[in-house]
Amino acid sequence: MSTTLNPTRSSSSSSSATGNGLTNGRLPAWAPWALLAGALIVSFAAFGIMAGASGTGINIAGAAVVGVLLFLLLIFTISSIVEGRRKAVDRLVTGIVSSAFALAMVPLVSVAVTVIVAGAPNWSVEFFSSSMRNVTGEGGGALHAIIGTLLITLAAAVISIPIGIFTAIYLIEYGKDNRLARGITFLVDVMTGIPSIVAGLFAFALFAIFFGPGVRLGIVGSVALAVLMIPVVVRSTEEMLRLVPNELREAAYALGVPKWLTIAKVVLPTAIAGITTGVMLSISRVIGETAPLLITAGATASMNYDLFSGRMASLPVFTYTQYMNQGIPAEAYVGRAWAAALALIVIVMLLNIVARVIARVFAPKTGR
Repeated sequence: MSTTLNPTRSSSSSSSATGNGLTNGRLPAWAPWALLAGALIVSFAAFGIMAGASGTGINIAGAAVVGVLLFLLLIFTISSIVEGRRKAVDRLVTGIVSSAFALAMVPLVSVAVTVIVAGAPNWSVEFFSSSMRNVTGEGGGALHAIIGTLLITLAAAVISIPIGIFTAIYLIEYGKDNRLARGITFLVDVMTGIPSIVAGLFAFALFAIFFGPGVRLGIVGSVALAVLMIPVVVRSTEEMLRLVPNELREAAYALGVPKWLTIAKVVLPTAIAGITTGVMLSISRVIGETAPLLITAGATASMNYDLFSGRMASLPVFTYTQYMNQGIPAEAYVGRAWAAALALIVIVMLLNIVARVIARVFAPKTGR
């Protein structure tokens, strides 16, 4: 028996395989980008004409928003005609989500660019090697504030991290939704929403009982920051411990391993990457706080390495005081404020990089 190929069907199949996106019911990959570029060009051209007619500057934000809306309309309409309604809705939702992401990135990029542009020119060797002692006007540096920030934050971490991790271990491994665990969970939720100024007032009032009113110490600032850090550490550690499979715990129990050793050798190492991320999130949350440190640690222009003696400067308070108490020339004070803000951002970035490295090194190995 012989088979005869249908030449019409064969040629149509070959044409479908080699045809472009517009003939086989699918837009080419470059089409969305071309539509976006065209919509933005049309929008900016229209806004430029209106700005020229009115004699004002072009509204960049308005032009971008109108351009994105025009792009969404075009991509939905053209995709409906070429690809069908289901694919058009998918492209529309994808465009909305991507636009929302770009919109969310605008403040972050804007802040980063502004701080870098305004702060980087004011960085110098003197800025990182001297304090503001006996300095008025130009000159001086923020070494005393950098050291103070690191010491206060380190002390706050030493206080809050063990408390937060052990609390989370109790809630997940021992509490099992008993009355005490429910009470602790409620208090942690309440602490999460505490304003930073309230934490500062609490620490100030606590130490004022023992040292009298007007006390200003670095350790008081550490206690205030620890109050803000603890709920973040508890919540993040709880979520990471919940992600540890129960099979790992049961396997350790089956081998006769005590519960405390199972937690120390199995549960915590498995969740160490997430816990480290949560700890760094809590540090990033408090390292830039100004109000509690202004109340508890105060401000000083001199170096102070002792958390338990005298006022201690910090980068957030240094930035605030330099900007609010401008002298002559004012540009020097504003420049130091921007430089301190950039230094604070860089410190947070370095801490996050260190946390990622620690999480990668100590995370459980999945390879053979």
